[in-house]
Amino acid sequence: MRRLALLLLFLAIPARAADPPAPFALRDGDRVVFYGDSITQEGGYGRFVEEYVRTRFPRWDVRFYNAGVGGDTVRGGGAGTIDVRLERDVIAVKPTVVTIMLGMNDGGYKLFDPTTLAAFAEGYRALVAKLKQALPGVRLTFILSSPFDDVARPPQFAPGYDDALRRLGCYVATLGEKEKATVVDFRGPVNAGIAAVLKENPDLARQIVPDRVHPGPAGHAVMGAALLRAWKAPSLVTRVEIDAVEPRVVAAEGTEVSGLAVANGTLSWTQLDRSLPLPLNFDDAETELAQRAGADLESLDREPLTVAGLAGRFELRIDGQSIGTFTDAELAKGVNLARYRTPMRGQAYMVKWSASGGHERQRVRRDLLVAAAKDPSLKATAESLAQHDESAQKQRSEAATPRPHRYELVSQPSKPGRP
Repeated sequence: MRRLALLLLFLAIPARAADPPAPFALRDGDRVVFYGDSITQEGGYGRFVEEYVRTRFPRWDVRFYNAGVGGDTVRGGGAGTIDVRLERDVIAVKPTVVTIMLGMNDGGYKLFDPTTLAAFAEGYRALVAKLKQALPGVRLTFILSSPFDDVARPPQFAPGYDDALRRLGCYVATLGEKEKATVVDFRGPVNAGIAAVLKENPDLARQIVPDRVHPGPAGHAVMGAALLRAWKAPSLVTRVEIDAVEPRVVAAEGTEVSGLAVANGTLSWTQLDRSLPLPLNFDDAETELAQRAGADLESLDREPLTVAGLAGRFELRIDGQSIGTFTDAELAKGVNLARYRTPMRGQAYMVKWSASGGHERQRVRRDLLVAAAKDPSLKATAESLAQHDESAQKQRSEAATPRPHRYELVSQPSKPGRP
């Protein structure tokens, strides 16, 4: 009886609700600085993050700043000492979020030694202390440097320069835990991607980090995806489920569906989405290489359309544009529209092209400010560029505001030989 009573008591306790998904690391109003060396200056992973945020949260006012400079270390470099760099390129824009990726140049491209680690550690700590003092409440993300490619090419010495970067990265991870910063590993995922592609195509594997130091577009896609996942980026763009028999909308996430109707063998409706898919062409060679290298971009870009209760083959049109022809089984299983050339993806590409130009303007502005130390007249031009960039950033978000689209599933005649 006692056991029965305990069992009944246990069954009476309400089941604990599942923990809600962790919130995305960024929020409306954030100002994000990507700080680092030439790998950051190239802008690939930073642009990928900006493209995601602007298309997934188009109503947010978030600003992005690329503060990467070629050759930089924890002590600065050709564009100024670390104190100059931080004041001019980071603190001046009053960021709420700063990512730091350094280490590639700090290791000296030589065999690891404790003296190098000690200097790197001292400089990194000083950099972090200055940021926290100047920017109370700033949210920091420490990024373990992307790799020196010792996977697709023989190491230049044993155990290789990438091993030195691994050791520097271990210190960054330890410091990140102490400072309660988000820690993101770029080295591991990129190396894993190189190793995966190397099994099938060595030449292609070497394109992930073409010069052993600077990742190509596929490598930057792997890194950008890794950063977004570490920041708990939501994967869903929209999700629509339709029962074509009644017809009725079974589910709609991230969108409003209206005007659902059936007429003359065509199922039609209107959607007003809250966000856009990423500006990605999954048939592009670099995107395909990134996928083969483990970027798993589709998991960040889910736009499933599921339609049950159909029989036969149907052409999907959006705003009169043919998207593809699908069987009833494919539609019942669900089609990820983010993989297709839709009007929504076309709109997202406008954001991509603008973001690329914005990162280049920021580089030119920084070059002007460096040169202004000898020619002060250049400072006015640099400030004009900054004002233009702020305006352009706001326009990028406005350009990503979704528009209503008309969907049609048009019944197609059976192919010869098919019932």
